[in-house]
Amino acid sequence: MQGAGLTARELYCRRGDRPLFGGLDLTLERGEALHLTGPNGIGKSSLIQILAGLRKPSDFLATHGEGFSRGSVEWSGSVALLDGRLALDEAVTLDRALAFWAALDGSEKLTSEHAEMLGIEALMDVPVRYLSTGQRKRAGLVRLLGQQADHWLLDEPLNGLDADSVTVVEHLIADHRASGGIAIVASHQPIAMTDATALDLRDYSW
Repeated sequence: MQGAGLTARELYCRRGDRPLFGGLDLTLERGEALHLTGPNGIGKSSLIQILAGLRKPSDFLATHGEGFSRGSVEWSGSVALLDGRLALDEAVTLDRALAFWAALDGSEKLTSEHAEMLGIEALMDVPVRYLSTGQRKRAGLVRLLGQQADHWLLDEPLNGLDADSVTVVEHLIADHRASGGIAIVASHQPIAMTDATALDLRDYSW
């Protein structure tokens, strides 16, 4: 038992007036992985955002007693998020966009190594706005690795990637877990994660 890295309780989520999921409890130990599944619109990205602290769980009527309560999310360690919204300046070259974050993260050397690993070192002088979907995803992975966070939240990390890049991502996740990190992955594509727990949000319809 490595100890809990994530404890989340009584998570409810609605979009506007439409409930998405509710009554969700999560406990993950260090080194574990969770694969979020379910059709588009079920709330996978919303759950990722809640776990990242970017969105508050929805209020829900308490089962016992009166009034409303709100779910909780507690992490042991730092958390990094990779989703479709890359925080990279579209107007500058990829090298400059990544260098901005590398300076903040103290990961200049790591960024160079990871860019080579993910096959985008030849794109460093290309403006971010010209990158394809797959190239952007690989740039986002370089940024994620540079953060050196304890745990990862990955929302559709395989979008736009070819088979070789998918294999690289799967290996990165395996290495991250081997070092004690948690990986929570929302993906409609198959992804190899040994002993990962699958969670279908349709089982938590609210």
